[in-house]
Amino acid sequence: MKQTVEQKIKWVKNRSYYSEYNEDELKHFTNEEIKGVLQFQRTHDDYTNTPLYSLKRLANYLNVADIKVKDESKRFGLNAFKVMGGIYAVGKYLADVLGKDIQTLSFAELRSPQIKEQLGELTFISATDGNHGRSVAWAARELGHKSVIYMPKGSSLERLTAIRNEGAEADITDVNYDETVRLCARLAEENGWIMVQDTAWEGYDEIPLWIMQGYAAIAQEILEELETQSEKTPTHIFLQAGVGSFAAGIAAYFTEHFKEQAPKIIVVEPNLADCYYRSFQNESGAMQFVTGDMNTIMAGLACGEPNTRAFRILSQYAWAAYSCEDSISALGMRVLGNPLGEDPKIISGESGAVPLGLLVHLCTQQENLESRQALELDSSSRVLIISTEGDTDHQHYLDVVWKGLYS
Repeated sequence: MKQTVEQKIKWVKNRSYYSEYNEDELKHFTNEEIKGVLQFQRTHDDYTNTPLYSLKRLANYLNVADIKVKDESKRFGLNAFKVMGGIYAVGKYLADVLGKDIQTLSFAELRSPQIKEQLGELTFISATDGNHGRSVAWAARELGHKSVIYMPKGSSLERLTAIRNEGAEADITDVNYDETVRLCARLAEENGWIMVQDTAWEGYDEIPLWIMQGYAAIAQEILEELETQSEKTPTHIFLQAGVGSFAAGIAAYFTEHFKEQAPKIIVVEPNLADCYYRSFQNESGAMQFVTGDMNTIMAGLACGEPNTRAFRILSQYAWAAYSCEDSISALGMRVLGNPLGEDPKIISGESGAVPLGLLVHLCTQQENLESRQALELDSSSRVLIISTEGDTDHQHYLDVVWKGLYS
């Protein structure tokens, strides 16, 4: 284990890292597979590519070659990336019930009166800190179905209201995220509802895979833009992880595409929910859980039990994991919202900003020299960051950026 003097971050190199091609896992994230996913997502009228910004002045300040930030706050008007998983998983489920290939269907066809008559009214259920549940509620409503969403103890009332505004029956529980997932699984079984969760466990793997493929379409968008602009691919990708579905989806796509030339994947977590950091630290590499309250501002990452499929992917292909205090996330929020020179301003929420905050901390604090050298993070590095959410809790965003909370 490596640890900074100030204890703001802890890091560990993944003992189980192994670059050999793993067809069993990566076959689901080929160009052909993910292009099909993106093809369906693009059939929605509100689909647009989210911006991929170059932070040239910040890159110069941090002495790296390039920093690219993908701004997922612009996704479908929902202020977060999660809808890319929700829209595909719900659509794929309906296509399978209909006995059709989703690549032959459009979003408009799935919400047609004829299809609705065939399917009747279905109810989708999910556990969420906010963004995933809102995406499931949105997808269900757009397709003429119902949703039931539960949030863990301590969730934001603003995020609860946003979910209810999508037509969901939604409430906050008195237990943590992982227990809320178990509650939803039980209710789904008792009521014949469809569980749409972005974490997998034994006996529940198919829908989480579809969600991960939905997230991987973001990587496909990034690669398309880089190729169109004749830009070099990243050398490092910093990916935030809760259960790991998003990080694994992006990592799997880039690894499958670039094989042995794949970028270094760095997992970033809150220190109060750092199950990947603890797992990579473990000599056996076995999956480790975090239990109890996870009172971090990074609500979207406050998960103590990894997605089993995501864990298989990240435990092989992630190079290192970083466990970060809330102040690292707050730093990222402030830097993105107050850019240098002509760099674009990016409104990034607590879970969205932590990778950029970590990058800034690594490159500006002398005590991180060993960590930077181990990552080969230097003047030739091209770093990719994905800001996964905007100000989904607007008042808290202002408290951090304006009032300086978690400095």
